Amino acid sequence: MAHFKIQNLTFSYPGSEKTALDNISLSIERGQYITICGKSGSGKTTLMRHLKTVLTPHGQRQGNIFFDGESITEVSMREQSAKIGYVMQNPDNQVVADKVWHELAFGLESLGCDQRTMRIRVAEMASYFGIQTWFHKNVSELSGGQKQLLNLASIMAMQPTVLILDEPTSQLDPIAAADFLNTIRKINLELGTTIILSEHRLEEVFPVADRVVVMDQGHIIADEEPRKIGNILQQQKSDMLTALPSPMQIYYKVDSNLPCPLTVREGRSWLSNHFAGKEIKTPKLPDKADYVEPDQPIVEMKEIWFRYEKELPDVLRDLSLMLDKGELRAIVGGNGTGKSTMLKSLCGNIRPYRGKIRINGKKLEKYKPAELFTGCLAMLPQDPQSLFVKKTVREDLLEMLSDRKLTKEEQQIEVDAIAVSCEISDLLSSHPYDLSGGEQQRAALAKVLLCQPQILLLDEPTKGIDSFFKIKLAEILKDLCSKGVTIIMVSHDIEFCAKYADNISMFFDGGVVTTNTVDQFFSQNSFYTTAANRMSRHIFEAAVTNEDVIELCKINK
Repeated sequence: MAHFKIQNLTFSYPGSEKTALDNISLSIERGQYITICGKSGSGKTTLMRHLKTVLTPHGQRQGNIFFDGESITEVSMREQSAKIGYVMQNPDNQVVADKVWHELAFGLESLGCDQRTMRIRVAEMASYFGIQTWFHKNVSELSGGQKQLLNLASIMAMQPTVLILDEPTSQLDPIAAADFLNTIRKINLELGTTIILSEHRLEEVFPVADRVVVMDQGHIIADEEPRKIGNILQQQKSDMLTALPSPMQIYYKVDSNLPCPLTVREGRSWLSNHFAGKEIKTPKLPDKADYVEPDQPIVEMKEIWFRYEKELPDVLRDLSLMLDKGELRAIVGGNGTGKSTMLKSLCGNIRPYRGKIRINGKKLEKYKPAELFTGCLAMLPQDPQSLFVKKTVREDLLEMLSDRKLTKEEQQIEVDAIAVSCEISDLLSSHPYDLSGGEQQRAALAKVLLCQPQILLLDEPTKGIDSFFKIKLAEILKDLCSKGVTIIMVSHDIEFCAKYADNISMFFDGGVVTTNTVDQFFSQNSFYTTAANRMSRHIFEAAVTNEDVIELCKINK
């Protein structure tokens, strides 16, 4: 008997002319590991939310969903809560308690578990997920990645038979994301828990999945085991090929008769076999310029120290950072190292107790709020929902123009132009909370760009965004840089940083430990680097992006 059976499911949101899901039929067996992928807005989140009635969005629905042979509408809320675990894209939307230990126990309390059972399960989950060191902390003190881990632990304490995860690693650094996904795999293998996971970052989840379901515009365009997905998409001439893991992307761009690799390890073997007996005459692309600190930085942070409370340890510790005009600087580092706190200090949302911050050579404290946030500085926060205050996306965007002396017609022209640029024209009449995570991110970006800032702060801008809009986002950012806009981008998306940033700064223990060019930074690292680099470094030097490896393969053919 199938764990979930979906029959001819069609769904559309209120006021929307197009269907979010169109005649979806899908069967998921008990204990399977299913990866669902597709562009932002393809229907992944909408489909998964239909698998738990309390999360099912409002709208028009046709079709049937069965859970363990019973219509899901007939399955009690208590049984669904106990058996169907759901980890949302945004961890803040799921946290309900103030303390970590209380959050771990909340679900068990709701199910009416006795105190002894609760203590055992909470202790087991805290130990298993490594939460002991922050067990008594306030949830508000946790980083986004820690909150996501807490959500998973809280759900697993209820011992569900199905675990549904919507972009669970979007706020995790690469190493923490790999650990998180390894934990999910372990839960699947050792406990037999059915895993239904939606992801844009496919490097880790693609090879371990039993099946991959590819969605596009509310349809399922492919449903097969991972090794067959590439051929199916290639036969369909689908642009989803560019969203596949790096070894597969490189393989389909290089003429080879060997089997397609799935993992970085298989990719290394494939490259070795591809060049077996051949001399590598060009192991490296031409060197690029070295990193040089700016003489007249537009943003300068010098010896910054900050803590949230007197009794707590410092979050920022002797932080110094300088940026040149028109630079796109990526800030990478582990969860909880202080990256987002650094952005808040640049905005003036928090005030360091030691050190100096200068914007355009002027001390930050000398700026009045109206002066700082009008054409000078703007920030896209980690949680895009915090920017939405109106009933439609269009109203939210128009709000940003209310202080500017523009006619209604001129305001509409600006809104329509930014909507085209951020690919949200068909979403303007939608409620912001009805959008997928990636669509919310694009709408929030549009709202921030309407401020016309000279310094743009981005906290995880690619979170929830598919590989296609990442290309568009990079074009937008590079266009802004060409106009003299300085961009600071905190990101866990190593591939995006490697491809589009000018320079990279590594954050650790509250400060910047190194700044370098993209090629020099990533080629020196063993773990904090791209899949393309790990796959090819035994043959090529400083090949960081997929494009680097593909170009060197063709040069050395």
